[in-house]
Amino acid sequence: MPDPRVAKLADVLVAHSTKLQPGEKVLIETFDAPDEIVTALIERVVEAEAIPFVETRSNRVLRTLYKTGTEAQMRQIGSHELERMKTMDAYIAVRGAMNALEMADVPGEKMHQYQANWWRPVADYRVNSTKWVVLRYPSSSFAQAAGMSTDQFTDFYFNVCTLDYDKMGRAQVPLHARMEKADRVRLTGRNTDLSFSIKGIGAVMCTGDRNIPDGECFSCPVKESVNGTIHFNAPTTYQGRPFDSIRLVFRNGKVIEATGSDTAALNAILDSDEGARYIGEFSIAFNPYILTPMRDILFDEKINGSFHFTPGNAYETAGNGNKSQVHWDMVFIQRPEYGGGDIYFDDELIRRDGVFVPSDLHGLNPENLK
Repeated sequence: MPDPRVAKLADVLVAHSTKLQPGEKVLIETFDAPDEIVTALIERVVEAEAIPFVETRSNRVLRTLYKTGTEAQMRQIGSHELERMKTMDAYIAVRGAMNALEMADVPGEKMHQYQANWWRPVADYRVNSTKWVVLRYPSSSFAQAAGMSTDQFTDFYFNVCTLDYDKMGRAQVPLHARMEKADRVRLTGRNTDLSFSIKGIGAVMCTGDRNIPDGECFSCPVKESVNGTIHFNAPTTYQGRPFDSIRLVFRNGKVIEATGSDTAALNAILDSDEGARYIGEFSIAFNPYILTPMRDILFDEKINGSFHFTPGNAYETAGNGNKSQVHWDMVFIQRPEYGGGDIYFDDELIRRDGVFVPSDLHGLNPENLK
């Protein structure tokens, strides 16, 4: 018997996230995802009188393509994919994974070829010119990374992904207004003290219309304003490679020192281009169901009581103009069990130990979002 939660998730993606209209073309791109979510999406898209296009991909196959491909080949594929994306009104990506580290042995220069010539041109167009949403999909390996049984994780997944995003959107409005008006930001925590400006940058509310799960409001530092040190307390994965205990030191916006569990690889990524050592995003997260990291950024960047700070490319909306092939969301959790921490806007305490302090922001605390 079909799981009714799958149909509910498909409805969120079609009716809420992309708001598909009759006649609109949507590319459904899946990676190691089961047929049930793909067929549910097709049925819901057709019900909305939109037109589904489907691309199913295998991460093991892509790994071989990345490892064996030449720069010219990546450029040709990227050009082909970009032309197709230009014909679409919307994009839904369902990213499953049999192995979250499938790309771990792809050489760095090969991943650079893929990102610069294939992924980045298509992603830039998709982000800026279509209605889009990206989500992970539950699997045994995903459950293992979260420290749960498969059934337990699947229940958790659907609770997280199908919460009331309209309610979350209403609760975000005061935070968005504060971020729009703020100049100076200070972030503190264990071995962490960062200061920067977001004056004039603006802010964007995220309520299930770009990522599922969701629960963040983002802005971006003025490019050369970041100073101080941050020692991230959540593990991360980038280009299929795991990293832990990343510590970054900033001077006038630039990362001048970077260390971690794989310092050489970390610095190689940050040296990819001129923009990779500058920050392209600052975001405050508050999904009430996501509490612990699982090396999956679509979940980890929404951890309740966390923020993320992103070396690399800035979005065109609420961005600082920084350009890079890198966009690496690194997560710092400020709840007490992770050492606590504060967020200040213009010397006003906004959040302490993961709990929003001003009364107009109480709606974003977990007990009010579930």
